[in-house]
Amino acid sequence: MLVTAPGIEDLATESAFAVLARAGALAAQGRDIINLGIGQPDFRTPEPVVEAAIRALRDGHHGYTPAPGLPALREAVAAYLLRQYGVAISPTRVMIVPGGKVTLWFAALAFGAPGTEILIPDPGFPIYASAARFTGARAVAYPLAADGGIAWTADAILERVTPATRLIIVNSPGNPTGGVVSAAEVDRLADGLQAFPQAAVLSDEIYARMVFDGRRHESLLTRPSLADRLILLDGWSKTYAMTGWRLGFAVWPAALADVAERLAVNSHSCVNTAAQFAGLAALEGPQDAADAMIAAFAERRQAVLAALDAVDGIRCAAPAGAFYAFPDVSAFGLPAETVQNGLLEEASVATIAGTSFGARGEGHIRLSYANTIDAIEAAVGRLADWLDRSGRRASA
Repeated sequence: MLVTAPGIEDLATESAFAVLARAGALAAQGRDIINLGIGQPDFRTPEPVVEAAIRALRDGHHGYTPAPGLPALREAVAAYLLRQYGVAISPTRVMIVPGGKVTLWFAALAFGAPGTEILIPDPGFPIYASAARFTGARAVAYPLAADGGIAWTADAILERVTPATRLIIVNSPGNPTGGVVSAAEVDRLADGLQAFPQAAVLSDEIYARMVFDGRRHESLLTRPSLADRLILLDGWSKTYAMTGWRLGFAVWPAALADVAERLAVNSHSCVNTAAQFAGLAALEGPQDAADAMIAAFAERRQAVLAALDAVDGIRCAAPAGAFYAFPDVSAFGLPAETVQNGLLEEASVATIAGTSFGARGEGHIRLSYANTIDAIEAAVGRLADWLDRSGRRASA
């Protein structure tokens, strides 16, 4: 009988992919599925970006690149961060990776071990907890608050930091809630962490460009007191509709850049070369396609909030960023997973149960409004009808 390592048993999955597969299977049977489940833009990658990858292949860029990425791309990321945040970052601190999850895993492997703790948001991206537990660390969940569309607060984090804390994971704009953290909260966290010099911070800012209602994204990269402990997670997937390209970037503390490079050498060697040329074109080329997509998400956000607000029994904090709504459907007396499965199987609407993101997600579902306004309004109509019928059955 084969015996696997203990950490393998602690690996979780991401429900969005299971829902995506089931929705695809039902669609193949002829069902009219409206997909508000998977978190990816429904736009095409901008054409200049696609052409850059094709040109790279035709020009013979078929071999390995340095493990941390093409030097020109690392320099372009540093230039991009300077434009976005006014912070000068050495390209030597930039790591190009095959998707944002790789940065998360590298951070967990660098800091997690039995006897240590990794702080994670609840509700939060499910792979945070999975990566933490795989290392043998204890995943310590902290709650989100209603401010900014359900976002993290410094107090909730700082009161859970102990001498065993080695890594703190924060996410703004947030998945699954769309929460956006204020400058004051970022300052409070940066100041409070001075009492805990052993704790690194992973800031997941993959939705940084998607902030609404006049808010501004507050990057932890702009706080000098965090420079020697901050790992920034970002990439191209959301902003440039490049989820399938598997292309992300990270900024590591200077003292840990070599650690990140060795992890890359030991895991994936380097990122797909043509994809890196595409990423270079995305950062250095025109931004009109990305800006138009984000503007469309802003309109869809208003549509989903208006549709949800018209349904008796549903409450939904206005998401300030990303492209998710996280409505509270607890008034109907149904577990979140029951809602997810019933909506897909009986109403042909794909959503994600709030409990996929942690225990505090119970009573909620996540809706991705990366779909057309017509589809969003039709989906919420189906959602309302199904909840009404199923809620009455549950209380009968």
